[in-house]
Amino acid sequence: MPNVHKIDAVNQLTKKFESSSGIYFTCYTGMNVEQATELRKQFRESGVDYFVSKNTLSKIAATKAGYEDKLNDFFKGQVGIAYAGSDPTSPARVIKNFKKEYKDTLEVLGLVFEGEIYRADKYKELADLPGREELLARFVGTLSQSMGQLVGTLSGTMSKLVNVLNSLKKDKS
Repeated sequence: MPNVHKIDAVNQLTKKFESSSGIYFTCYTGMNVEQATELRKQFRESGVDYFVSKNTLSKIAATKAGYEDKLNDFFKGQVGIAYAGSDPTSPARVIKNFKKEYKDTLEVLGLVFEGEIYRADKYKELADLPGREELLARFVGTLSQSMGQLVGTLSGTMSKLVNVLNSLKKDKS
């Protein structure tokens, strides 16, 4: 029987499913309180929301968000869900770093990346990608290098033109 608390939880989860650029489903079986606290801290520092909710409520929220029954395979056992805001790869990096320190405590069940559904092994590829800020810095660096080369080329051409005009001027005088 739905109550106000459950309805609010479903509405909150639905908003998370709709607004997240990356959604990572994890199984946290075997994790102690200290490890869970550390994981939540790392997620929080990376701007990721990590929730543990009832699987039935999460299924309802996923359905309301437009995923129908496509995510039902991920809702088995003790499931925690990481919701990424603007950088959909940040949860993958947090999970990868966490698993280095605490082996066999966290298992990725699957993920939704930019609206596409992937199996668990995809997170390893995403974890190796550079962050959004680093990609933007590389892009700006590439643009600035190209513009610098263009300025150098135009400057060289202009100086050659000035030299030719000066030599013509000397020849005329």
